[in-house]
Amino acid sequence: MMGITHATSGAAAWIAITGAMPIVTLGSYPLDPVGVLAGAAVCAGAALLPDADHHSATIAHSVPVLGRVVTGTVGLLSGGHRQGAHSAIAVAIVAAAAWALTLLVVATEEVGTVAVGAGVGTAMLTCFGLKARDYVRTWAVAWGLGALLGLFVAVVAPEHVAWFPFAVTVGFVAHLAGDFLTTGGLPGLFWPWVPRPPEHLRPVPVLNRIWLPNGYVALPVLGDTGSLRETALGAVLGLYCVAGFAYEGMRLVGLDTWLAAPPFG
Repeated sequence: MMGITHATSGAAAWIAITGAMPIVTLGSYPLDPVGVLAGAAVCAGAALLPDADHHSATIAHSVPVLGRVVTGTVGLLSGGHRQGAHSAIAVAIVAAAAWALTLLVVATEEVGTVAVGAGVGTAMLTCFGLKARDYVRTWAVAWGLGALLGLFVAVVAPEHVAWFPFAVTVGFVAHLAGDFLTTGGLPGLFWPWVPRPPEHLRPVPVLNRIWLPNGYVALPVLGDTGSLRETALGAVLGLYCVAGFAYEGMRLVGLDTWLAAPPFG
């Protein structure tokens, strides 16, 4: 799955889980509009993290030299693209790291508690998501906007760090779900053990598209990465995000109450 679709799916997943838009959201982890909007930015960026194992990923271009060093290191440690960084172990590591960031707080007399860790994490992930979606033209602008949101979370609304690890985890898992729906698939839940199908099962129709000869598993309803089906799904998810952002924006200024009122009440 392409980076732009991953970022969109991350934001859409967060809106579905935390948003209040009627009918089309789950409401399983309800948040105020600020949490939904800021979390969507974090989740979109987190949905790009698994591809930090690839030298041409969005993250590789985020900082000159350092970006490629990071992605090269992740790729080396994880065994290459779509291996360890796309596994259940990676989900656990990333979730734990995100939680650890929330512990990095500083108490000041001037502004009170400053959530340094969550602020830095928010800034980075927002930057990645903005650039993947091509909302900005340069990395400098992406970093600037990311820093503003990170500063807001760290200083103005440090209470929002509670949802930060969850947003990172949801975005990461959304990425894996997207890759699972393509022909490349995933190494499965038991990586580094990736069992290959027995020889007598490999010719079986349908099964041989789900349990691949290299041991990966897939439900390739989207076809190859970058396919027309993926593009169509990305467009639908993009429209869903726009609707979610608009509704949460109305909640923020109190217009959702007006919309929900009886027409002649």
